Amino acid sequence: MEALFINSSSLSSLKLYSSLPNSSSQSISTPNFLSVNLHNFSLSKLNFTASAVDNQQQSSQRTSFFTDQEELIQQEEEEENNDEGYGEVSRIIGSRTIEGFTGMEYLIEWKDGHTPSWVPSTNISKDVVAEYEFPWWNAAKKADESALQNLLNNDQECSRDVDAVDEDGRTALQFVAGLGSDPCVRLLASAGANVNHREIGGGLTALHMAAGYARPEVVKALLEFDADPEVQDDKGRTPLDLAREVLLSTPKGNPMHFARRLALENVIKGLEEAIYEYAEVEEILEKRGRGANVEYLVRWKDGGSNEWVKAQLIGEDLVKDFEDGLEYAVAESVVSSREGEEGKKEYLVKWTDIEEGTWEPEENVDSELIKLFEESEESANGSLPLTSQDAVNS
Repeated sequence: MEALFINSSSLSSLKLYSSLPNSSSQSISTPNFLSVNLHNFSLSKLNFTASAVDNQQQSSQRTSFFTDQEELIQQEEEEENNDEGYGEVSRIIGSRTIEGFTGMEYLIEWKDGHTPSWVPSTNISKDVVAEYEFPWWNAAKKADESALQNLLNNDQECSRDVDAVDEDGRTALQFVAGLGSDPCVRLLASAGANVNHREIGGGLTALHMAAGYARPEVVKALLEFDADPEVQDDKGRTPLDLAREVLLSTPKGNPMHFARRLALENVIKGLEEAIYEYAEVEEILEKRGRGANVEYLVRWKDGGSNEWVKAQLIGEDLVKDFEDGLEYAVAESVVSSREGEEGKKEYLVKWTDIEEGTWEPEENVDSELIKLFEESEESANGSLPLTSQDAVNS
């Protein structure tokens, strides 16, 4: 085939397409960038074949350039579509904790009018988050009831999460519990705060905080809001265990620590009452001690080991039923006697159906058993009591 020659002066009809196909179209094939007017062809030494090759190389380079540009545009569009944000933040209008309480998400109101969307805190400017969160944590760490109340009232439309967590996974309730603010605890608990939330670092609950910092009134308040006294921290300690541990480490006899020890003792008493009330007693088995030191051996319904429990920690109805039952228990004998409270005589009674004997006031013991005991005591001392016949003979 003969080579076709074109006069270079007649290339004015050549047109380079500067626009790209629509980005939504399918993959691009190499376009025809040359459009030639063949009416004005004149022969010259210019070899068209060579020009066509050169132009094809240039076309290929331009095609590569435009293809790269299109891919970049598509990538930017995809990033924009996947981006949680739509522009400049107007304000935060809500918050919620991430599953596992490892962080926070915020409901963002956008300045460009886009629909509000939830965005992780890590994707939001720190100053924007601080502007929203600082008043809340400042009020919590100062146990400022009025400020907390105002924030809760003002944020009703903004859905603030009352269980918002800081970087340690602690909530406002845990801070005010440790600070001993009974009003703040009741305010947050009434607003729906989770009273059994465990922090990330050590697994402590608000009840642990109150117990460890010797806050008996807060312990009482949390228990009223159904805080679980048997939740364990990461070391396996319940709030009661923690309070006892702190009490053991608090010096005795030092006036400076007297109030703290007293507060810890009240915390322990309150938790003991809650735990033993929480644990259901199946039966009282035995009794020991007297006065304020009376204890009962109880069997638990959950199958736990039998345990001696102070009388004041057991339901009054259970104690009454047990005591009433003793009146009808079968006594085997009286084995000892002593002077009880207010100078009244007491007898140690051995029962047929109870392993350990119990000390009973004289009015609770069969008079015949008392008589036999006293006769045996006199016989042991070498002096037999006079019989009625002996008295007559004398």
